[in-house]
Amino acid sequence: MAPRSRKTRVVRMSVELPLWRALTGYRVLTLGYALALFGFNYEEYAHPLGGALYMGVLTLWMALTWNRVSSPERCTKRFLAADLTIALAGVLLTTLVDSPARIDGGAATLPSIWTGGAVLGCAIKGGWRWAAVGSTLVALANLVERGSPARDTVHNVLLVWVSSIAIGYIVEVARASERTLARALQIEAATRERERLARDIHDGVLQVLAMVQRRGTALGGEAAELGRMAGEQEIALRTLVAGGLLPARSGTPERYAEDAELAGLAVPTGPAGPVPAPRPPEGPCDVAALLAPHAGPDVSFAGPGTAVLLEAAAAAELAAAVGAALDNVRKHAGDGARAWILLEDEPDAVIVTVRDDGPGIPDGRLADAEREGRMGVALSIRGRLRDLGGSAELLSVPGQGTEVELRVPRGSETGR
Repeated sequence: MAPRSRKTRVVRMSVELPLWRALTGYRVLTLGYALALFGFNYEEYAHPLGGALYMGVLTLWMALTWNRVSSPERCTKRFLAADLTIALAGVLLTTLVDSPARIDGGAATLPSIWTGGAVLGCAIKGGWRWAAVGSTLVALANLVERGSPARDTVHNVLLVWVSSIAIGYIVEVARASERTLARALQIEAATRERERLARDIHDGVLQVLAMVQRRGTALGGEAAELGRMAGEQEIALRTLVAGGLLPARSGTPERYAEDAELAGLAVPTGPAGPVPAPRPPEGPCDVAALLAPHAGPDVSFAGPGTAVLLEAAAAAELAAAVGAALDNVRKHAGDGARAWILLEDEPDAVIVTVRDDGPGIPDGRLADAEREGRMGVALSIRGRLRDLGGSAELLSVPGQGTEVELRVPRGSETGR
């Protein structure tokens, strides 16, 4: 496989990152609102200098910590505790710097709605439980500042309490969904790796073991014992292929290609037996050139007179799927069965049809084969086409042969 021209950028999933950014903007805007509100009512305060001192401390605190709520890593428990303490201090300090008449009339506290930012930080960081604690403390401070549970005070307290707990609960649900999605993606990646390894095993190792078993049984003597052992290993390997998830291998796609080449896997079979598969070149590749070697006395190949170009990796996978289909013809169609390969070049896709005149596939046979660990159609054919974004349609009528249609869309690139 050709090396990638650029490094893949790893993006960390985070459904809560927009909430942190929104909270940063909220704190900055509400600070501006609190300063403007204090400046507009400066002359009406009983002790305006005390209020100005608090607003100065609040402004300095924001200047030093404005970006601490931009990410969960920066927003620590210690910072949230200090932020909430400053908000509560501002609410309680209002009773000392403002007049009782203004407080009874429903005047805003010194930090005003900036206090909500401290509660929302608790909600996003710790979920609904932290939100409940933070909003309850703010509610108690507001009740102390007012001196009595007035209607507007109770309304504002309930609004902050319910909204912060709701946001905290939503964040917890989002985090749980994110973990579930990450786990699902890991399982999908492990499944795809398992299928890739199973295809290589089916194309190479299993076929060699089956051939050794047949040849050993035919020769007899010590070769028969070797054939018996090969048969046992084939059964064990098929069981492993059909078993649970295999952990994804570490390394690069280039390492996978090198390992497969060194191990001699994915060797296509021609009319005269196994033949080495040419390494596809970089860039567009002629599919007809990859399929032509399959032609022989029992296999006919037909295609356009011009080159049928496809990305090299996709063309190699398509040729391997065709080879797997022809292997199935040789194994199951019987001696004397003929096969035909038809290559079609359409504007949006490349289509290859493999047809034989064998006895066909009985109903339910493919499902039974998958359960028994024989993954020729499921992995070597359909799995390859699915990874390319294409499809593999199989039509078989008992007594009238089998037809496999492989469709690969233009621009396909293997996900290996």
